[in-house]
Amino acid sequence: MRRWLPILLLALSGIAANGLQAREAAPLAADEATERRLVAISSELRCLVCQNESLSGSNAELANDLRREIRSLIREGRSDAEIMEFMVSRYGDFVRYRPPLKGTTLLLWFGPGLLFVAGLGGLLLYLRRRQRALGDQHPLSADETRRAEALLHDREAPPQP
Repeated sequence: MRRWLPILLLALSGIAANGLQAREAAPLAADEATERRLVAISSELRCLVCQNESLSGSNAELANDLRREIRSLIREGRSDAEIMEFMVSRYGDFVRYRPPLKGTTLLLWFGPGLLFVAGLGGLLLYLRRRQRALGDQHPLSADETRRAEALLHDREAPPQP
């Protein structure tokens, strides 16, 4: 069995090297300029399925549909700004990686910073209250210490019959 394993691995690596070579992707549009514009526009848009990936890099079915839509808009002769406006009107400012700064996108721009500041403030408030609670504890007086020791001593002693 051990004799056949290296031969099998060598055969599989030969098949992989010959049959699975990566090739440059063929453009989907006949015009190279159209394809360049598509990549430029779609790299500025967020994939609505993946959300952390650009539309140009996503393999989701919706991303393919949106790229096809952008290609048709380019063929119609629309400008890049018109195509972006079309996408924003259809899907909202969230579709853009860099949404414009306006009233409806303030939360997108400043929300993470506000959450961080609120979390930091909450942590500081918690630590201050905890410190005050620990600082309010007073040590036992000599009389209280004697009584506590007596109680502990009574508990340790076995009950007398």
